[in-house]
Amino acid sequence: MMKKALVVAISTLLLAAAPAFAGEVNVLSGQAIEPGLVAATDAFRAQTGHAVKITYATTPEIRRRIGAGETADVVIAPPEALDEFAKAGKIEALARAPIGRVGVGVVVREGVPKPDVSTVDALKRAVLDADTVIYNRASSGLFVEGLLKRLGLADQIQEKTKRYSGTDMVEPMIHGKGKEIGFMPVAEILHFRGRGLQLAGPLPDDIQNYTTYAAELTSKSDAARDFIRFLETSAAKRIFSDAGVN
Repeated sequence: MMKKALVVAISTLLLAAAPAFAGEVNVLSGQAIEPGLVAATDAFRAQTGHAVKITYATTPEIRRRIGAGETADVVIAPPEALDEFAKAGKIEALARAPIGRVGVGVVVREGVPKPDVSTVDALKRAVLDADTVIYNRASSGLFVEGLLKRLGLADQIQEKTKRYSGTDMVEPMIHGKGKEIGFMPVAEILHFRGRGLQLAGPLPDDIQNYTTYAAELTSKSDAARDFIRFLETSAAKRIFSDAGVN
């Protein structure tokens, strides 16, 4: 009897120490902030007990999915896209937390010499010298496409340019055999540091492009509201900053 009472007492103490009823937060997020978001959600889970399910997509894909009626508890995208969704009545905008901005960087395979990309002229030489130029079809890739045209490089490198959907470009970069050069959000490049890729450098300041991200609360779920509040904490901001989202 005493043993049974002890078990009941221990169970009661464990239940009292456990977090309040854990919910699940469904998040639809841009890919560029994935490394920081993964670390932030791990910290959030540990603190609250809430589960977080994240679906990543490029901004154009998020536009398509939200436009087609897809819903999520939290949508993370550029603020102008979030405003567009709210104005069209596709989401109920309840609260917004700023995440940070991500610049575009030049990436090469780990172990190969880093090209000089510190100035516009140096970047142009590096692109022309490369065997293959790789970038994606996401927001950063659309910017790079326009940039290469403005720099007068697009026609010259057309035959050696390859484009992929989102982070699908990572494997071709890692397993390349020649002088591949790529363009990706800096945060994504840092995510693959030590795993096959290295940052040659960010784009020069005079041609750099930053994409800003914010998280929009779109449901009345208590767990989702807790998540938005967590993203506004100094701890979350440090996590994102360490991952290249400032």
